[in-house]
Amino acid sequence: MSFYNGVIAYTSSRGGQYDICLFNLQNESRVQLTNGLADSFSKPFWSGDESKIAFVGKNRIVYVIYLSTGRIAAIDQIGPNEDLTLDWSPNHRTLAYTTRNHIMMYDVLSHRAASISAPNASDAQWFPNGRELLFQGVDSSGIMQLFRIHTNGSGRRQITRNAEGPLHDVSLSPDGIFALYTTPGASISLIRTVDLTSGEVYEIQGGGQAKNYSPTWSPNSQLIAFSATAYTEGTGYYNEIRIVGKRGGNERMLTKSTCYATPVTWSPDNRSIAYLSGCSEQGLATEMWMIDLQNPSPVLLTRENVMGNLSWSSGEILPINVVYTNEVYKVRFRYPSNWKQVDKERYEGTNGFFQISAIGGGDDIHEVCRGEAYHKLMPYGSSPRIYNTRINGYEACLVYPSADQPPEMNRQAAAIVRYPAPVKIEGSTYNYFILWADEVHLSSIARTIAFL
Repeated sequence: MSFYNGVIAYTSSRGGQYDICLFNLQNESRVQLTNGLADSFSKPFWSGDESKIAFVGKNRIVYVIYLSTGRIAAIDQIGPNEDLTLDWSPNHRTLAYTTRNHIMMYDVLSHRAASISAPNASDAQWFPNGRELLFQGVDSSGIMQLFRIHTNGSGRRQITRNAEGPLHDVSLSPDGIFALYTTPGASISLIRTVDLTSGEVYEIQGGGQAKNYSPTWSPNSQLIAFSATAYTEGTGYYNEIRIVGKRGGNERMLTKSTCYATPVTWSPDNRSIAYLSGCSEQGLATEMWMIDLQNPSPVLLTRENVMGNLSWSSGEILPINVVYTNEVYKVRFRYPSNWKQVDKERYEGTNGFFQISAIGGGDDIHEVCRGEAYHKLMPYGSSPRIYNTRINGYEACLVYPSADQPPEMNRQAAAIVRYPAPVKIEGSTYNYFILWADEVHLSSIARTIAFL
């Protein structure tokens, strides 16, 4: 798989909880960035420097993930039935979106927001010059049109002369010269592009069912990939992954997906497209695929319970810490993202490891800690150190090894934390959670422990 490069951010669901995850194409690893903060509609938006991901999550809260630290910040809440488009400024620090009849511009470094009054506005996006925004709003007749406006609220200009229904999937080309949208709705969805210099509108032919979804610009602004719903007797609905030129020329089908529709995303080098397939009877995708434009043989990337919106990045900045969740042991915590899974309860990296389990034990946590530290096999050496503490409000202890710990233990240390309530695992009841990790990483991992 190392021939393919980059990282794909996507939404994933396990047990009804949605999260933002990353799939690394080079080593096929998957990391979870959030803990139940996303929703079925969530879409990851990469900043141009790839250091941050923004998304609208559960309860329509706008979140920003800082990949270098793993920190997640909530910056605003978007109202019901409002547009969920987010867009990063060219300097990678200001997020544009619309809510409460305003175009918002939130600086994630200074934590200051500016706004422009724009009734019924949606789809706010930055022009490459960083001084103007594209957005959808109403004209004097109450019809939805595309406009451009300076970030200080001046110079508002109408771009389109739309006489049809509302515009959907509005997207500015990366070079800022064209925009695309679909119209008029979901049952009939036609793709249009507009030259922002001349105002000329081009029609994309699309699929025979006139159900064309998720149009997405290539990074070089020359092509559009989209999903076109198709139907055959006996087979039912499926969709075709198509590409087309920005003026509607050279349209061709690349491959098919079993889903009614699928989001699509381009590789940073304009050569490949990733999409979803493997839809269940409920229409939920379970597979992520990739296809190369020059060698159109689909490649299966990964299978999961449920997958949603996806976005491809070169992945030059990867998160330092990511989330581990274990439903059996009712726990989650953060660990270094470069560690790889060895089995369900153990991860290892070149610079450390962790493993988890549970302990029965009595009501006295001090006795439980001493029992672990002074086990007859002396896993922590002859004189381990025990530190009594609390982790997120729960009784806990940390066990560190002495200098004569057996070398094969790799400087293993332990954190024991009392469960908020006894946990049943495979018929047995346990009062304590135990985390083993190398002594360098034990404290930093243990302090992020949270029980499900």
